[in-house]
Amino acid sequence: MTKKATPFSARLEELLARIYPEADSAILASQVIDAFWPEGSHRRKRGRKPGNSLWSQRDALVIAYGNSITDGTHKPLDLLHDFLDTHLAGVVNGVHILPFFPYTSDDGFAVTDYRKVDPALGDWSDIARIGGRFHLMSDLVLNHVSSQSPWFHAYLQGHPPYDGFFIEADPEADHAQVVRPRTTPLLREVETSRGVRHVWCTFSHDQVDLNFANPEVLLEILRIIRLHVDAGVRIVRLDAVAFVWKREGTRCIHLEETHAIVKLLRLLANFAVENVIILTETNVPKAENLSYFGQRDEAHSIYNFPLPPLVLHAMLSGSAAYLLEWQRAMPPAPLGCAYLNFTASHDGIGMRPAEGLLPEGEIDRMIETVKASGGLASMRALPGGGEAVYELNTSWFDAMGQTFAGDESFKIERFLCSQTIMMSLEGIPAFYIHSLLATPNDTEAVARRGLNRAINRHRWHYPALRDRLADPGSDQARVLAALSRRLRLRARQPAFHPNATQFTLALDARVFGLWRQSLDRGQSIFALHNVSSDRIEVPTTALNLIAGEAWADLLSGEPLRPGEDRITLAPYQCRWIANFV
Repeated sequence: MTKKATPFSARLEELLARIYPEADSAILASQVIDAFWPEGSHRRKRGRKPGNSLWSQRDALVIAYGNSITDGTHKPLDLLHDFLDTHLAGVVNGVHILPFFPYTSDDGFAVTDYRKVDPALGDWSDIARIGGRFHLMSDLVLNHVSSQSPWFHAYLQGHPPYDGFFIEADPEADHAQVVRPRTTPLLREVETSRGVRHVWCTFSHDQVDLNFANPEVLLEILRIIRLHVDAGVRIVRLDAVAFVWKREGTRCIHLEETHAIVKLLRLLANFAVENVIILTETNVPKAENLSYFGQRDEAHSIYNFPLPPLVLHAMLSGSAAYLLEWQRAMPPAPLGCAYLNFTASHDGIGMRPAEGLLPEGEIDRMIETVKASGGLASMRALPGGGEAVYELNTSWFDAMGQTFAGDESFKIERFLCSQTIMMSLEGIPAFYIHSLLATPNDTEAVARRGLNRAINRHRWHYPALRDRLADPGSDQARVLAALSRRLRLRARQPAFHPNATQFTLALDARVFGLWRQSLDRGQSIFALHNVSSDRIEVPTTALNLIAGEAWADLLSGEPLRPGEDRITLAPYQCRWIANFV
């Protein structure tokens, strides 16, 4: 009698048949299970159903390189752990350590060995120690590996299975439609044991794309994910996932097989004993980015990529009009999913997500204003020829240095307003370490390394950083103290649950206003953010202040007096008007 397939195995085979129609899906499903649940491990009997329990208002992340803090003596991961414990315990509960593997370029994103920790940073015990105190996110750089990796060397020598691990293409074929995030040539000529070949390199010639059309590649990536989960990783960031599947004659981005691979990873995470969250990194326009939620069966979380350029525009222009227009049209995250909100990251401020949301003239003004504050711009190649600005390279703190009008006052107030907007929105907030530390542009690193992105990848000397944080008048101490206070306060408010109700308020265009309501409808918060240098009054009739309840500004502690008909906002002031529960 034939054994009936379980819902898990049936769904797994269905996805594998979609990705690899020529393979035996039953055999491949067995190999997938063995890769993700090797001997000694097991899966849940029932998969997790979509819900709101994987995260709460207490969740907030810090993003850092393993060597964002150094002192020349101790292991950088030890120093990062000390900084997190000393300054961020109780402020954030998660940490995204950017690629901590051995690498050859792109500050870690050209990985040579996914199974090792870069010895210049520390070792797996250091990673596990941080993971024991904070929810740990790691990078799965799954689109490509370093050209100096053992995998690629084995490919060049024709050694199986690596002889099928990389994509070979005809240099005479038409690749004009291929979407590129860089301006380097798509193909790299290499000498192999079988003669000259041309391999696919979406990002750089040191980052050679993996061939996911070969099931062996998928199986190896699953074994690596299992290794990371066993080491304490609970959020798996799928770097550059939109590009993983290629097909001649297409744009080679967001293909059906790509989405099916994300669905497969979500399925495995749902049946993992550990609470594993799948996060997709897709720095693309709105509709393309939202597609990675699937039908509640792809990513648990996606980056809210339009947020950085839109918040930047609001703070520099003094008007939240475009930010409000976008937010009004944004759907809530599906059940079982959440947005990851951020303004700054290890990369620059992406301009592609602003396409269709900001007029070209406004984007040009942003570019010129950021450059006037010491920032830079990086270019990408356009299909069919030409170039366009791909991202702005700047520290977020220095991007707040002046407005379109040239106003250089209120820099810290402007900066804090931008971060409070992010905290107030539906979703989970994530802070780049250099935002928490008000790090200025590192122009010396750009000159030394010849890399625009180095401007926002400063390495703090720990003794110097401690001195700054010990000085209450320094930018670093002022910003970290202010953000820490707001984050601790935020963590206690059920109306800031990542999936709590959100409604965009129709107020003065200089005020970005939101109504958040807790899942049980017990608490409401009216989050008001003045993005201008003007003093603004908001009529209380514009807010749904339930009669008979006590309302107060959580940020200032000031109560709203009975009969008060206006709420005043000083330049760049934020208010969280809440009823207490």
